[in-house]
Amino acid sequence: MRRAMWTMMLVLLVSGMSVAQEVKKVPAKYTTPVSGAEMYKTYCASCHGVDGKGSGPAATALKGKLPDLTQLSKSNAGKFPSDHVAQVIMGDSLVPAHGNKDMPVWGRPFLSMDQGDHSVVMLRIKNLTAHLESIQAK
Repeated sequence: MRRAMWTMMLVLLVSGMSVAQEVKKVPAKYTTPVSGAEMYKTYCASCHGVDGKGSGPAATALKGKLPDLTQLSKSNAGKFPSDHVAQVIMGDSLVPAHGNKDMPVWGRPFLSMDQGDHSVVMLRIKNLTAHLESIQAK
C-alpha cells in the first residue's frame, strides 16, 4: 500500500556535456482537485507538454512518441472520448504507449493523496478529463 503513495516521474539529469535519463520515484505534489488545468500542468505537462502536443521536457526519455492530446476528438470522429480518457488516467485502461505502466496513472496516487476519499478522486479525474477536452483542436 505504501507504493501507492509514490508515482513515477521522469527526470532528466544533466551532467557535464551529456544528458543522462533516469526514472525517479517522488511523491506527487498536492494540487486542488477542482482545477483540471493545474493538475494537468503539475502531473502531465512534463511528458505531454504544456500545450498537450507531446513535447514536454521529459518526452525524449520515453520509449515511443507521445500522442497529441489536442487531437483526441479528431481521432474519434469529432467526439471527445471522455470515458476512455478517464479510464486511462485512472489506470483502468492500458494504453500501449504507456508500456508496463511506466506512465504514472493517477488513480492510486490520487486515492492516497485524498486519504481514500473516492469522491474526491473522481472529481480529480472528471476535472482533468474536462481540461483535456477543453484543449481539443477546433
